[in-house]
Amino acid sequence: LDVEALRGIDLSIYEGEFIALLGQNGSGKTTLAKQLNGLLKPTSGHVLIQEKPTTKYSRCELARLVGYVFQNPDHQIFARTVKEEVGFGLKVLEEDPKKIEDRVAEALEIVELQGYEEKIPFTLTKGERQRVAVASVLTAQPQVIILDEPTTGLDYRHQRSMMGMLEHLNQKGHTIIIITHSMWVASEYAKRVIVMKDGTIFSDGPTREVFSNEAQLNEASLRVPPIVQLSNWLGTQALTVEELVQELKGYDR
Repeated sequence: LDVEALRGIDLSIYEGEFIALLGQNGSGKTTLAKQLNGLLKPTSGHVLIQEKPTTKYSRCELARLVGYVFQNPDHQIFARTVKEEVGFGLKVLEEDPKKIEDRVAEALEIVELQGYEEKIPFTLTKGERQRVAVASVLTAQPQVIILDEPTTGLDYRHQRSMMGMLEHLNQKGHTIIIITHSMWVASEYAKRVIVMKDGTIFSDGPTREVFSNEAQLNEASLRVPPIVQLSNWLGTQALTVEELVQELKGYDR
């Protein structure tokens, strides 16, 4: 049975963006994301990276351009030590051992797992395993990093820690795309939101603009966070508590 998972997608993603892909289960978020790094191939139309179709790249070439971190880190972790896990991709590419060692050290520093080199990945916490998965992608130094539900299964403190790390990577120039059901994560970290519904792009724009249209989000079975709901009711466009406080202070003057 052939199912048309995506329909009429016309989308451009630019260098340095921080994007949240939103939508209910089955809306097409993950299918779209997997098209961007060649895990899935389009049955019609084209996906272009740097003006070249993904079908014209090898898997290794795509891995250097677009990294993908799965929702469950255990689906991509298998090595006996963190160091082996993080350096595996470069080893497959037959990179110089010294280069692999340097890249692994750099990636572990970015994800704040220095000193974990000899630890067994499966003895780590879910948050730490997520970071190992991110580090494994970072060694290839991709321009674009896609993460499927990066905060799922993490407590609030570790969610903040994970998103802070992604924010830092974005500030360093990486394009970050997260697939998420967490509306507060999207509102506080993403600069652009793409809402999927029934395999189509239902809404696309700056986060502030998309989240100000609650009626449209409701049509996609999405609800803005309470602080955004309050802000919209007050006629402001705040996405965080801090922004709302600042906007309300402005009314006092």
